[in-house]
Amino acid sequence: MMPLLRLTRAFALAVTVVAVAGAQDDPALLAKARAIHAKAIKIDTHVDFNAATMAGPPPNYATGLPRTQVDLPKMEKDGLDAVFFSIYVGQRQDFSDSTYAALRAANLRSFDAVHALAETVAPDRIAIAYTADDVRRIHASGKKVALMGVENAYGIGNDISNVALFYRRGGRYISLAHNGHNQLSDSNTGESDNVWKWNGLSPLGRQVVAEANRLGMMMDISHPSKESNLQVMALSKAPVIASHSSVRALCDHSRNLDDEQLLALKKNGGVAQMVAFAGYVKKTPPDSPERAQAIAELRQSLGFPPRGGGAGGQGARRPGAAPGDSVMALYRQRMADLDVKYPPPPRATVKDFVNHIDYAVTLIGIDHVGISSDFDGGGGVEGYDNASEAINVTTELVRRGYSEPDIIKLWGGNLLRVMAEVERVARELR
Repeated sequence: MMPLLRLTRAFALAVTVVAVAGAQDDPALLAKARAIHAKAIKIDTHVDFNAATMAGPPPNYATGLPRTQVDLPKMEKDGLDAVFFSIYVGQRQDFSDSTYAALRAANLRSFDAVHALAETVAPDRIAIAYTADDVRRIHASGKKVALMGVENAYGIGNDISNVALFYRRGGRYISLAHNGHNQLSDSNTGESDNVWKWNGLSPLGRQVVAEANRLGMMMDISHPSKESNLQVMALSKAPVIASHSSVRALCDHSRNLDDEQLLALKKNGGVAQMVAFAGYVKKTPPDSPERAQAIAELRQSLGFPPRGGGAGGQGARRPGAAPGDSVMALYRQRMADLDVKYPPPPRATVKDFVNHIDYAVTLIGIDHVGISSDFDGGGGVEGYDNASEAINVTTELVRRGYSEPDIIKLWGGNLLRVMAEVERVARELR
């Protein structure tokens, strides 16, 4: 049950939303939203990508790809200013040296693709940022900003020096686990059967936290288990981020943060980047039997885990293979065709998404909340389904009475504050 104070605030917010709903097409409101949108550095802390097509022969991320949610043309169309491209490998239950080596190589190929886009294919349109000041400088130059975050540290194997290797390649945050326990941490997916490997972090996982602090690499708590996250926040000498998680009180999913984790994050000084992933924003009706069967057959034909299992949970569309694999592009294409033949149930909307921002701001304050999407990894809601639609989030925030300084904080100011603080702590530790 919500505390009385929070219920009162929630009721007041609901009244406000109803009062302004009729003004949603007011030209003055839209003009105000566009003016604020232009001033904010709009940072998305989690975007998946296809390493094979990012910087390859056209069509690529410079020319634009019709089926991707993020590429340069979409970012340049009133869209995002900066994105953290996800350096991702799927979790396996194989902890051999040969598997670690293969996954580390996959991580490095993903780093290489981002470098190729920014340094070879489109250096006049996008550049890589390594510090918070870099983000501001590149944005001021008129270019888009590429950053990189390591989603699932599984690929470092048992060699702590690989954290520094990933940092040197541009990794500026690191998550200890994805969907499935590994050598470093338990995963949120342990809630499905209440079976845990470490009851939080492994000894090596604790070392990774210390090494990330030393290097100036943000710790990301979006995918590990609740106990792992609480331990990371207790151990870390620097603020942490949740790169793409929403509020569990509004959508009961193990990938979302409950109030205890949100309050611990506030105490830590970090920022929770609410994610516009429909399945983490709002529970939706189940698929029709025909659609469910078609999706099951598609996933089986491509060798993916069943939906709702280790590949991302309710509503997830991420396979166990890395998004850079050509099979991921084929999966997205066939899913899009399937969506036409068997329309999915109504998805969460921008309004539903901003409800999560409202809740988090009420609970932990405007300085600890941000925005993310998980685009091209299953993310998107109605009204914010690709990078070019970011203005719709700003408009809804204006509609609900958020001020210009608050919106600038939500879109990137809070993340840059945390990034700069992590850099400061690293200088002290070194």
